[in-house]
Amino acid sequence: MDGVIRVLVVDDDPLVRSALTLMLGGRSDLDVVGEASNGEAGLAMVTELSPDVVLMDIRMPVMDGIEATRALHLRPSPPAVVVLTTFDADDHVLQAIAAGADGFLLKDTPPGDIVQAIRTVAAGEAMLSPSATRSLVSRLRASTPTSRTSVAADRLGVLTERELEVAVCVGRGLSNSEIASELYLSIPTVKSHVSRLLTKLECANRVQVAMVVHDAGLV
Repeated sequence: MDGVIRVLVVDDDPLVRSALTLMLGGRSDLDVVGEASNGEAGLAMVTELSPDVVLMDIRMPVMDGIEATRALHLRPSPPAVVVLTTFDADDHVLQAIAAGADGFLLKDTPPGDIVQAIRTVAAGEAMLSPSATRSLVSRLRASTPTSRTSVAADRLGVLTERELEVAVCVGRGLSNSEIASELYLSIPTVKSHVSRLLTKLECANRVQVAMVVHDAGLV
């Protein structure tokens, strides 16, 4: 993404909001355009301020982050959503990603990593590391029937051979540039393939594509 990335912070803890705003405010390519204390207020501010990225807490009064994320992704051209959580094994993270979140951050993540995560999702890339993706998928598998594997395989069956190769790379947590290098493709071509993956697999984002690939046992 070119220019300044507009960020909205949604968290019911004023100290967390202040800390994030202060930390992000020192970066020349980031602009915290607003703060909200719950999901409902966050939705209203997205309408008003059109942020590129929303840092979304999960547990909030009035409307939680999962419901707010789901509502955002029903809108045309929604902002990227990164959910904030205290625990990396939180079941709510899975629900948030299923609702369309583009990834998650622990609240004690180092400032530099938070900044990089915002830049990554703003550029349309997956922000979850391969290890984080595997951890989430492992928890999902443990709580769902084994038939999920065959369902995932069926979903991937609609892809061309090249699209499947790109999907597996996405499942490994590779960026567009890394996929381009590995498969000897141009970055615009990779972006086109990823766009088709989202459509064919009916996924809201790259994280959901990665989950399908993991469910099928290809990574």
